[in-house]
Amino acid sequence: MNTIYFDFDKIATNKDFYAQMGEQLQLPEHFGNNLDALHDLLAGYLELPLMFYFNNMSEKKFSDFEELVATLDDAENETQGQFTYDYDAGEEDRTN
Repeated sequence: MNTIYFDFDKIATNKDFYAQMGEQLQLPEHFGNNLDALHDLLAGYLELPLMFYFNNMSEKKFSDFEELVATLDDAENETQGQFTYDYDAGEEDRTN
């Protein structure tokens, strides 16, 4: 399984997420940088199986990116687990 890592210490906005994703997946410039485009990407463009792994995904950031997480949940269900995601909370949540 191919795993793509995202560092949420460097991601504060959706724009940051899409920039990091575009770099790592070498997406074409015409990629839509929105949830619909992300869903389409996961449902048919990328080679599966694939995992997105979010480093430093604090509870607050998890909440801030609720729509992204919902889109990833949908893709996970639609691909019957061929696409998955996981995360670690990072130091911020481990100390609380």
